[in-house]
Amino acid sequence: MLIEKFLKQAKEEIIMDTVLSDEFMDKVQDNFAPIESLMAYYRCAIMEVETKFNVLNEQFSLQYDRNPIESIKARVKSFDSILKKVKRKQIPFSLESIEENINDIAGVRVICSFQEDIYMLADCLLQQDDVRLIERKDYIKNPKPGGYRSLHLIIEVPIFLEKEKRPMKVEVQLRTIAMDFWASLEHKLRYKKNIPESEAEYLAKELVECAGISASLDQRMEAIRDRMEAAQEKIS
Repeated sequence: MLIEKFLKQAKEEIIMDTVLSDEFMDKVQDNFAPIESLMAYYRCAIMEVETKFNVLNEQFSLQYDRNPIESIKARVKSFDSILKKVKRKQIPFSLESIEENINDIAGVRVICSFQEDIYMLADCLLQQDDVRLIERKDYIKNPKPGGYRSLHLIIEVPIFLEKEKRPMKVEVQLRTIAMDFWASLEHKLRYKKNIPESEAEYLAKELVECAGISASLDQRMEAIRDRMEAAQEKIS
């Protein structure tokens, strides 16, 4: 028993000495450096896209005295999430393959006041000569079966590094406040476990119905805004 304990302790010490050695740490750093660089490039791409939307929001504020954007959220996928997607998509594990096959590593979510602002901002963004549209999915006109609504764009924008210009992919999601509220709650509820199948079916129907109510609210609020603007024009 004492010998086994001694051997286990000696094994742990050897492992720790190996792991903490300068040579091992250098190898780890060499392998992670390209990954860290790629993640930094995606963060730079996010900043580029955020700036474009902030400029558009400022322009509309000056020109029309209103801000079509309520808020902007951004994130870069964690490396753990990227690895899971590599496994799910069954693509080669290389930086080149990840860059080519995974389009949503960098994500920007734009929360708009009204539904028409979504399409207006999307058109303004895509008209810019340094933005290339790769993919467009309109889940507002064609909601997902569960009720999800949003406009998704996969775009490519250039980032300007010290010695090169590098194109990077960014997923842009545009939603109204109501769409974002529904999607955020649905996301939290989706991961609740140990719910009986019959109850899960009922809740899924409730979520679809709530999505319809949310869409109706967007339409009614937009109609109220239009009526208020028409009333103001009559007075002036």
